[in-house]
Amino acid sequence: MKRLLTLLVLLGLVGFAVFKAGVWWLADQRLDEARTALESYGVLERGTISSGVDGRLVLSGNSWQDFRLTRSLEIGRVELDAGSPVDLVMALLDPASLPTRWSLQAEGVGLVLEATMFRNWVTAEGENSAGEPALFVLSCAPDPRQRLGSGDLMRMGVTGLGGEFLLEQRANGVYAELNTAGTGSVELDWPGARLDLLDLDNLPQSSAEPMTVTLRDGGLMRRVAAYCAREAGLEPPEWAGRVLSAFREGLRARGLVASDQLLALYRQWLLEGGELTATLDPGAEALGIPVYPVGSDEESAAWPVAYNGASVPDVFLREAPPIAQDTGEEAPGSAAPEENPEVEGWYADSIENAGRWIDRRVRVTLSNDNVVEGRLVSVSDRELEVARVVAGGEVAYPMLVRAITDFEIWRRGRK
Repeated sequence: MKRLLTLLVLLGLVGFAVFKAGVWWLADQRLDEARTALESYGVLERGTISSGVDGRLVLSGNSWQDFRLTRSLEIGRVELDAGSPVDLVMALLDPASLPTRWSLQAEGVGLVLEATMFRNWVTAEGENSAGEPALFVLSCAPDPRQRLGSGDLMRMGVTGLGGEFLLEQRANGVYAELNTAGTGSVELDWPGARLDLLDLDNLPQSSAEPMTVTLRDGGLMRRVAAYCAREAGLEPPEWAGRVLSAFREGLRARGLVASDQLLALYRQWLLEGGELTATLDPGAEALGIPVYPVGSDEESAAWPVAYNGASVPDVFLREAPPIAQDTGEEAPGSAAPEENPEVEGWYADSIENAGRWIDRRVRVTLSNDNVVEGRLVSVSDRELEVARVVAGGEVAYPMLVRAITDFEIWRRGRK
């Protein structure tokens, strides 16, 4: 009896060792495949691998260095729960054979911010691949096309992004949530969806049901509105109006017009933040937001949206004709006046000659009719910087060259 018990213990220890070694080897192979598949986008560091007999695989000390970013995303711990050791081994042998229920949880996820997060070869022109203007542009400078960036977040006191992520494949759908420290959270519930890690492109077709997305800002939007309005030299309501104008232009470029309630909801979110719950359909046109034809007076259904727990009615889009292109005909009497060498004043010049006027007083008119006046600090092919005196000091404002419509210098006239 003693020998039998000893044999069973030895067999158990050998089986445990074989299981642990097999899981480690299979996980290492799958991670090598993932690293190879992602090598054109960045570098994946896997850290250490461990497992448990309850069907859990744990990766510790991981990181992802995206080639577009200057800092890497650190991931302290990732846990895959397959439900049982057999399901875990089968999933590692063939990732397409994941069980009906499984979960993936990441803890200690963090990204340290820098003033310039994107590498110099990465451009953000404010347009998508179709050449359409962006819909959501939070600008924090006199130039309305200059978006909120990592440097702005750092000046607001946000030095890093961190939190936890959870993804669950349930029998009745997919559930995911991302919780961050001080910058809000996102929650997603998609009934009927089935996630295949080897075929993510077919995820929208896996369910005919819409998903419910809940967005909570954690007080961030109030800070953004106050900071961006101050940097742009505007009051928060005026800044929100400028963001809404960019939103309208983006919709018009796509042949759409937002309802008054949709614009009011977006404005309220910009100024106050809060909890926003909406229903989206990834497989439908406009993500399931109702779009009504031009001239239609009947809105049979609205977009299911709730703000801070209260339903918001009459949220929809309407088709609109595309914006007509301006013929660009010059108005009579628009010729520049003759220069008088005895008079000092504003004289227009070409933006191509801006480099000649470094450290001189200039006046720049932007495409949204905003005027920025100050000392010209620097000029490049893409942008120029104008320094303005603020509270006894100077603050340099970069502006995209393509957003400038008029460039003037304060000087004496020429003969």
